[in-house]
Amino acid sequence: MTLIQRIDIHAFKSIQKASLELGAFNVFVGANGSGKSNILEAIGVLGSAAFGRVDDESLLRRGVRPGLPDLYKTSFRGHTRRNAIRFGAHTGTSSYEVELNNPSTQSTAWAFKTEKWISSGKKIVGRSPRSTKLPALDAFRGLAALKDVESVGHTEGSTLLSLLQDYSIYAPNTATLRGIVSDPQTRQPVGLSGGRLAEAVEELHRLARKTEALEEVIEDILELVDWVASFGSRPGSAELLSPSIPRPSQVLFFRDRFMADRRNVLSAYDASEGALYVLFAAVLAVHPDAPRLLAIDNFDATLNPRLVRSLTAKLAEWSITNGRQLLLTCHNPLVLDGLSLQDERVRLFAVDRSFGGMTTINRVVVDEALLGKAQEGWPLSRLWVTGHLGGIANV
Repeated sequence: MTLIQRIDIHAFKSIQKASLELGAFNVFVGANGSGKSNILEAIGVLGSAAFGRVDDESLLRRGVRPGLPDLYKTSFRGHTRRNAIRFGAHTGTSSYEVELNNPSTQSTAWAFKTEKWISSGKKIVGRSPRSTKLPALDAFRGLAALKDVESVGHTEGSTLLSLLQDYSIYAPNTATLRGIVSDPQTRQPVGLSGGRLAEAVEELHRLARKTEALEEVIEDILELVDWVASFGSRPGSAELLSPSIPRPSQVLFFRDRFMADRRNVLSAYDASEGALYVLFAAVLAVHPDAPRLLAIDNFDATLNPRLVRSLTAKLAEWSITNGRQLLLTCHNPLVLDGLSLQDERVRLFAVDRSFGGMTTINRVVVDEALLGKAQEGWPLSRLWVTGHLGGIANV
């Protein structure tokens, strides 16, 4: 399984300079406004560059919020502003690095200043303003994406580009998960806001009938949402919804184990939002059409603390087993108690703002001090809230 091992970010929004050594399952904790979402969006911009074009359409496709052009580039008091924003991704002996000039006020397109793509130690693409061999290049089109078309076979470098190109940031909301609001960014298997969840769950059931591992995921879901005896999807024309509710093509249903027969079936509109979020997370972790590199922003939104702790542990297991590399941002301390930090594939990062306002990102490593606190009965959630890990609001 190919993973992005390191991400470099320079001069993007609140991130003056950062280098992240990623695992397979990565959690970013920090105060509101500390820059957690900026980390996810930096990878989204890099993914657009790997795709060959960076503009509002390409960024929205990946879940990046388009902003005012002048606000993309860091601008801190007392620091010289960089000429361009720089991003890089590294894995094994392959890497993709790019410098981009953020868009002008007249256009949403970013211009490529430099670009370098190395595959298995060999430089495939190199461009810079000083290059005399490539004078006629379109500044708004990436060269690596064009060169990748010529690649023969699945090289490490082409796999790296593919991971970046397919990367998406998911931010589900309850109305879209219920199927009563359309998703502005539809994707397979689910949209970035949670659209198409009913169809994805139906596909998951169909796949589970052929795959024992997916059958176990279904059982895990039922354990997490203990009031549900079974769940599935039905045509939107069925009798589950009130006539006043917009009818999507497919509707989720849940059978309540405690209610009387024939009066125990709830639609996604009537069910708890926690059940919807569990299904959404499971689909992204195990569905074969989900991106291999993806992020969920505000992962813990609306979830009960004990449920989010259990779901975090299961999500790490599901995603690692199914070859996903996942990045999560959260605010709920109980998320941390679902992490097995002694597993090198699972990593926790504390995100803060320095006295000068710059985003700082520090990995929380299991050391003797942390183990000592654990032996005294201190869970990670308590260590975070009491300020031992960083990434906590100074209020």
